[in-house]
Amino acid sequence: MFRANDYFRPMNGAKTTIRVVFFLALATIFTGCEPDFTSGQLPLISIETVSPIRPDTKSTAHFSLSIDGKTAVESLIGVEYRGSTSYRMSDKKSYGFELRNAQGASRSKSLLGMPAESDWILMGHVFRATGPNDFYAFDPTLMHHYIGYELARGIGMYASRCRWVELEVDGQYQGVYILMEKLKDDPWRIDVSTPGTKGEALTGGYILKIDKTASYAPQGQDLSYYDGNWGDDANYTSGISFRSNYDIEGALIEEELEPFRPPYHDQQYRETYFLYEHPKHGEMTYEQRAYIQEYVGDFEQALAEETFATEDRAYLDYIDLESFVDGFIMNELAGNIDAYRISTFLSKPRGDKLHFGPIWDLNIGYGRQGRVPATDWIANYNDYVATDAWMVPFWWQKLLQDPVFKAAVKERWTAHRSGGLSNEVVLGLVEDTK
Repeated sequence: MFRANDYFRPMNGAKTTIRVVFFLALATIFTGCEPDFTSGQLPLISIETVSPIRPDTKSTAHFSLSIDGKTAVESLIGVEYRGSTSYRMSDKKSYGFELRNAQGASRSKSLLGMPAESDWILMGHVFRATGPNDFYAFDPTLMHHYIGYELARGIGMYASRCRWVELEVDGQYQGVYILMEKLKDDPWRIDVSTPGTKGEALTGGYILKIDKTASYAPQGQDLSYYDGNWGDDANYTSGISFRSNYDIEGALIEEELEPFRPPYHDQQYRETYFLYEHPKHGEMTYEQRAYIQEYVGDFEQALAEETFATEDRAYLDYIDLESFVDGFIMNELAGNIDAYRISTFLSKPRGDKLHFGPIWDLNIGYGRQGRVPATDWIANYNDYVATDAWMVPFWWQKLLQDPVFKAAVKERWTAHRSGGLSNEVVLGLVEDTK
């Protein structure tokens, strides 16, 4: 069995894995430093609402960004609460917002040196404490995203750029937040362009997500509805998604298990759904849906039928191996317990193969969830959790059996450990960040 501690250990041969060293470094920062809550040390974002902020639709508001007390950016925005579990369980809610012009149309603007775009996120994410250990469930350092994304970019991947800010809403101070790029099609973010309807243009670009469906919850409900609408997390439909032909063990799903059943049915744990992220489901043509479904289906068939008896790998005709390997390394290094099964992005540029990533949603990583031991792969989640509504697709179980994939992981890991993931770089970034 190809286990995490086979390769994820420091190059000096020490028994402690770099992942554990990394977790301990973050824990030391949290427990060993006295936080300074004095306002004014960070850029300040102020949001003045015109109508109450909601989780189901963007409300108009006024936005300003000040640096050292001087206004740097002013704009109208559309703002909403974001997140599913984090929205329901956090007193420090996160926001998504779109910069807009006076006519209400989106407008791109650079914020704090990040490439100009219209769509941004203000990440909060502190769990509501209901017990003595609950404070540790989410990210108390506000460093999880930043550290992981910085390291990912350091090895050549794209990951969301982040900046720390202070936030006030309607004059009420909200604390320190992370201003970050929303993942979307953009030359500076996920560069896939837009697919056409025939020929080479039909081959890209697409963005898919393996994720919950909370963002498709019904609009216009009483606000109390969104505090407990757990069924909306698993409400997959043919309009917004398609289902894998294979279950989490890599077996073809029998005809009796029809797709798009009610949320949390007793066989849901066996299924994997792919959400249409770009183009949006309402913008996709029949030809585009059929193409990307067939492409993913062909990849899965090639992988499921692979016997590893020869050096040839038919599944490599469909995926960009380097992105899968690097995405695997970064998710495992960050201990991202949500990896592979939710908050997972896939993209297919025109004329190119399926790419894994960008990595996303690291707030309960870094050893803050005990479902998988630190000595094993997060990809082996299914070995420890039997029937979660969202399980790891069979891809990763199969890839971890493949000598070609394992050799690629070892080669890339060795290269990264003398570069962007060396002890000096990783621990230096943690130290500089605090």
